[in-house]
Amino acid sequence: MSEHPSPDAPHRHRHAPEAPSAHPAPLEIRDGMIRLGQALKLANLVEDGADARAVIEAGLVQVNGDPETRRGRQLHPGDVFEFSGEAVKVVPSGS
Repeated sequence: MSEHPSPDAPHRHRHAPEAPSAHPAPLEIRDGMIRLGQALKLANLVEDGADARAVIEAGLVQVNGDPETRRGRQLHPGDVFEFSGEAVKVVPSGS
């Protein structure tokens, strides 16, 4: 008898957490800082502020490897935030 893949095979689970990329995508900012909720929106990881608040408060976002639950957390160039398997590094504009 041959084995058939289950309909619940791992490749079909799109909502499972994924490891962040080894090379985070850059997010250019003009000022010296950006708030976490704004950064999630600017990086197109959430649609709006309400989504940003929900995922941050649920503890689904990490900053520099640590869970972050404050939407107003200030991010500065060099900080890396992660959500849903995506990693983004804050960089100054023009870098």
